[in-house]
Amino acid sequence: MYENQEPQDGHNKIPKGWLLFFFGGIIFLIGYIVSYTPAISGWSFYKEYDKEMASAARTEKPVVVKEYSGDKEAIREGKEIFANTCAPCHNADATGKIGPNLTAPTLKYGSTRHDLYETVTKGRPNGMPSFLSQIGGEKISKVVAFLETLRNK
Repeated sequence: MYENQEPQDGHNKIPKGWLLFFFGGIIFLIGYIVSYTPAISGWSFYKEYDKEMASAARTEKPVVVKEYSGDKEAIREGKEIFANTCAPCHNADATGKIGPNLTAPTLKYGSTRHDLYETVTKGRPNGMPSFLSQIGGEKISKVVAFLETLRNK
């Protein structure tokens, strides 16, 4: 019956499900390689990224800084917003702590109303986060109006 009296599995067939899985995996891998290898298909993540960035640039709205200079109510609100949001890094009087002194005549990223607005909305490298999503553009404009009063003293 058996040559060395040990059972053998040589006569068993591979289940059809395993064969389908094996060949399906091979077909999937070949299709994936053909579709996403730049040398074969020309597809590139960088090309897709560039297309998305170009599309976003066309739909991006220009930055509009609201004019609140001299508006006492807006400046008062800006001072409150500054105290709650900005003072932990810039001190309540804006003379600087972790963040820079905002009462200085010139600032690293510009001192104009537009420069200040852009700094607060977009953030800056090395520590300044973007606050646009947290407090919104109108409140940022009020903070900028408040900062202008500190710098004009």
